[in-house]
This record gives sequence, C-alpha cells and structure tokens, in this order.
Amino acid sequence: MSSATPAPASPPARFLPLAGVLRVGRPSDIWFKPALSVVAAIAPPGVILLALGRLDLAMYTMAGSLCALYAHNRPYAARAGVLVWVVLGMLGGLAVALVAASLTGSAVVLVTVGALLAAAQKVLCDATRVGPPGNVVLTFVSSASLFAPQTLAQVPGHLALAAATGAWAWLVCMAPALVRPHGPERRATAAALKAAAAYAGTGGTGEGHARARAAGYAAVQAAWQALLSTGARSRTRRALERLVVRAEVALAAPTEADAGRLRAWAGALRGTGPIPQAGLPRAAADELLGVDAARGLWARLGPLTPLAVRTALGCALAGYASLALGVGRPYWALVTAASLYQANIALTWSRAVQRVVGNVVGVLVFAAVAPLAHLGQAALVLCCLAFSFGAELLISRNYWLGSVCVTPMALLITEFAGYQNPGELMTERVVDTVLGALVGFVAAVAVTNRRAGDRVERALTAADRARERAARLLAERDPDAAALEAARRGLAVALAELRATADAAAGECWQRALPQERVVLAEQSGHRTLAATARRQGLLPDRGTDTETEDARP
Repeated sequence: MSSATPAPASPPARFLPLAGVLRVGRPSDIWFKPALSVVAAIAPPGVILLALGRLDLAMYTMAGSLCALYAHNRPYAARAGVLVWVVLGMLGGLAVALVAASLTGSAVVLVTVGALLAAAQKVLCDATRVGPPGNVVLTFVSSASLFAPQTLAQVPGHLALAAATGAWAWLVCMAPALVRPHGPERRATAAALKAAAAYAGTGGTGEGHARARAAGYAAVQAAWQALLSTGARSRTRRALERLVVRAEVALAAPTEADAGRLRAWAGALRGTGPIPQAGLPRAAADELLGVDAARGLWARLGPLTPLAVRTALGCALAGYASLALGVGRPYWALVTAASLYQANIALTWSRAVQRVVGNVVGVLVFAAVAPLAHLGQAALVLCCLAFSFGAELLISRNYWLGSVCVTPMALLITEFAGYQNPGELMTERVVDTVLGALVGFVAAVAVTNRRAGDRVERALTAADRARERAARLLAERDPDAAALEAARRGLAVALAELRATADAAAGECWQRALPQERVVLAEQSGHRTLAATARRQGLLPDRGTDTETEDARP
C-alpha cells in the first residue's frame, strides 16, 4: 500500500453536471417515520379546523405540525430536546414574520426580512446539524407568513395555534419510544455495520474502495454521535458500542469474513430482538470511550459565513426580481433560492436542476388534482395529507421526486382561505421557481468561498497530529489502553473530517488548487496507523512487524 500511486478518493467535481442529477436512488430506511408522523401531526388540527369552518387558520396550525418532520434519526433522549428547539425556532421565525407583516405593507421590506430570516435559519440548521429537512420548511413557513394579511392583535392567537400544534407534533415524534425505546441507535449502528460490510466487500482494493471507506467512516461517526447522545451507558448502549468498534476495525483492516458477519449483525438489529454479542479480545468495555466529534456551535458558525451571505443575497435578489416582474407571491422565489444552497457550488447546481424539474412536474400534478380538491374543503384537506405523505416517501430517493408532491401541496395550502384560479397559481409557481433558481444560483457563484482551501489545510494538520499521537503511543512498550483507544478514535474522526472537507472544497469554484495528493497520502498513512493501532489493541490478528506497523511509527 505504501508504494501505491496516490489517487483521489473521489474524482474532481465537474461544474454544472447534468449526468446523474435526476437519478433515482433507494429510499431512506426510515422514510415512513417522517411520512406517518407528519400526517398524524397535520390531520387532527386540520379536521378540527374543518369542523369549525376555519381552514383559513390552517397555515398557522401547519407551522407547528410540520415540526414532526424533524429528528427521526435521533435517539429519543436527544430527540426530545432537539424537537423543542425546532418548535421554538419555528415559532421565532413565525413571530418575526407575523409582526413584520402587521407593521408594514411594503413588499420590498418584507422580502428583505424574509431573506435575512432565511440566512439565519440556514446557518443555524447547518451549524446544529438539524435535518433533514433542515432550513427549508422553516423558511417556507416564515416567508409565506410575511405576505399573510395580519394585525398585531392577531399575532398572539396565531402563535398560540402554532405552539399548540408544535406540542402535538412533539408528542407524535416521541410516541414510538413506548414501543421501541432504542430504535434510533440500533438503526444507526446497523447503518455503520452495513457501510463497513460494503467496504469489506471491496477487499480494500478497486476503483470504489476509497469512496466506500469514506462512507463507512461517516456512518461510524454518525453511530457514535447517536450513542453518545443517549445519556447514561446502559447495557444496550455497551452492546451497540462493541458492534460499532467492530465496524471501525473492519474499516481499518478488512478481512474476507468481515462482510458477511457485519451484515448478519446489522440484520439482527432489526426489531426488538437481542443485540448480537461482539466479543472484543483485549479492549474491555470500559475502554470504549467514544469521541464526541461534534465541535461547539460557535466553532461551526465561522465556516458557514459564505453560505449565510449567499443565502441572504440570493433570497433577497430572487424576491426583488419576482416583485419587478409583478408576480403575486415573491416568497415562492425566495424559498426556491433558499432551498438551493448546499455545501458547495457543484451540489447547489444539482439542487437547482432538481428543484426546477420537480416543481414543473409538480405543477402538472396540481393541474390534474385541482378539480378533485375543489369538490369541497374535506377533499382539499385529504389531498394535502396525501401529498405530505408522498413527499416523504419520494424525497429520499431524489429531491426532485419529493418536489413533485411538495409543489401541489404548497399550491393547495394557498387555497385554504378560498379557492383560486388554478391557471394563475400554476403560472406564478413556474415563473417564481425558474426565477428563484436562476437568481439564487448566480448569487452562489458570485459569493465565492475562498476559505475552502484553508479548511482543507487545517483538516490536514489535524489528521497529521492525530496520526502522530497514535504513532507515539504505538512506539511505547506498554501504552495506556484508554489513551490508545482514544487516539484510535480521534484519528478515525480526523480522517472522516478530512475527507468531508476535501470533498466539499472540491466542488467550489474560484479558488486555488487543492492539495489533493497530500490529502490522499495523509489518508493512506492515517489508515495504516489505524490498522496498526487496532492490531496493537488486540482487535485484529497480530501479523508481527509488517509494513503497516512500521509506517505507523514516528
């Protein structure tokens, strides 16, 4: 391995790609959880408003109900707190929007407020890693509320409706804990085992092995995040920790037997059956310290500054352009722009294409469904529920497929206060979508992220230091077991961060050349050290002093 010619783990990003942008993938393993949760959260308030003849208030109840889309990948101990913050964030954005709408009728001012809100929501969601669906749902609600007729006297009542349905959404999302209290962390562990099995299946060689290894380490870190957020180390958590360590070991030095064994363990984690026992030869349970890879909130906000500027500028310009064209709902253009911004320009372009295609197809679906929805208010509510379910069913397969359902749902929501001309709604939606995507992408290109290369350098330095720390411990005759485990885990985290940072930077434009060869060499030496460390801990068969062990020493 040490003599291999360095090759990038993933090919350099081609800007403005079209191939594969609309490719349909496999659905998320838990797609049905947000799908069923959002239906359960929306339906009761909708039925109550329908019975009272006040569907015009549905926008405010849906603000709280849509919080049921969040945190389904979090263990319940962590989910409870995260959902509280999501509901509070939804209420905060809604409050700002409603107060602004009641104080001014200037569309320019309202678009400006919406753009600033969108930037704040984007940065906070990315920094706290709240998602999916991230900031888009929050921005949709706050932006639409900016253009809802409002008085200051009505604001408290409308916020109370959103708070009540937000509390109901919290209960809906927490209810499965009564049946399967450890479900999320079992799924996270199973995902890590499957990813490690996929890498082991490559034998550590071949064209896709580096990408499979990077995906494996990302899944392992996600599993550790889930386990670390469960609170006290219960017997269940200790058993899952051992399985995650086994996944890490397979990534460090895969063997032929690993793939089948890891897949079998992952399959056994389904349901509520007993957790497979993965014995660890010399690493006692108390040595499984785990490494919290999450940095502080303020540390994560800094790198997001260019993204915040892109979002604020793109949303504002998209809204202004919509106003200039005389489109009646500029917030649609604003929300389209807000939905585009991803980790880099290449991904932002892909999302722009997906958004436009999905919205155009979704408009055609609305044209087919509108006659049915207009049969009565009950039919309108049922159609919205069906589309909310369909959106979660499809969006994990590809964003554009989800948009095919989100678009007619958004159009139907505008009719809760009264039926409107379908042709006018469809035309405005298409114009605002194309306009928002075009202006939003231009803003993303204009606001360059020249610090992407600096972050790669810092990630390289962190990976080198982590490798050196592990190598120093390996050189000792009798290193402290806990220190060696912490060094191994820290090196795994540093290598995962390096790959994620390098991939994000590769999709940016207008920057200096990235040190691709240094990244690959750092990954190669780091993974050799990981293998040597695991072998020293007794997690791998001892091969004696081989090339990998020698390369791991300072």
